[in-house]
Amino acid sequence: MRLVVIGPPGSGKGTYASRLSPILKVPYISTGDIFRENISKGTSLGKKVEKFLNSGLLVPDDITIEVVKKRLKEPDCKNGYIFDGFPRTLKQAEELEKIASPDVVLYLSVPEWLLIKRISSRVICKNCGKIYNLLNVKPKKEGICDVCEGELIQRKDETPEAIKIRLNEYEKKTKPIIEYYNNKGILKIFSNDKLDLKPEEGVKKILEILGVRK
Repeated sequence: MRLVVIGPPGSGKGTYASRLSPILKVPYISTGDIFRENISKGTSLGKKVEKFLNSGLLVPDDITIEVVKKRLKEPDCKNGYIFDGFPRTLKQAEELEKIASPDVVLYLSVPEWLLIKRISSRVICKNCGKIYNLLNVKPKKEGICDVCEGELIQRKDETPEAIKIRLNEYEKKTKPIIEYYNNKGILKIFSNDKLDLKPEEGVKKILEILGVRK
């Protein structure tokens, strides 16, 4: 299956896409994770994208598309993919059609007040990049990653100021692709509007929407 998960920042794209990956037996691909890994390693790509991520702006289309093309050539993508964070603009959506068009696009619909609450409660492991949410996906030990015992920090693009910029960017550049995929007849909608919804319950509902039996 080729699945794209879209939605505003804080809608749960990474949470659900990463949990759906082993069930659907296709790789979970986050362009944001790829960029952050390159930043931490100090690569030329990392240096190019760091200023955009830290300010809450989208990485330019040409850079993102090249990263995606390279990732999709890897052997684990032969049976499909789950994208989180791509495509985020109409140009990216049109390019993905040429490379490996999606079978289904899952849109996570969330009210703005809940997005801000979720994002401001999110922390990430400084070492391995695992994401937690202090509302409903908490680490076993406060401030410490369950996986590698690394320090949990707030991302620079998840301060209140950066959140507002990211939501404005989403409205301008990403929201139009919802209509684009709806017109293609492949858009499915999951209303992720409950503050206390456990990820496992959300996954069950999404599988029903996708018509997949676990």
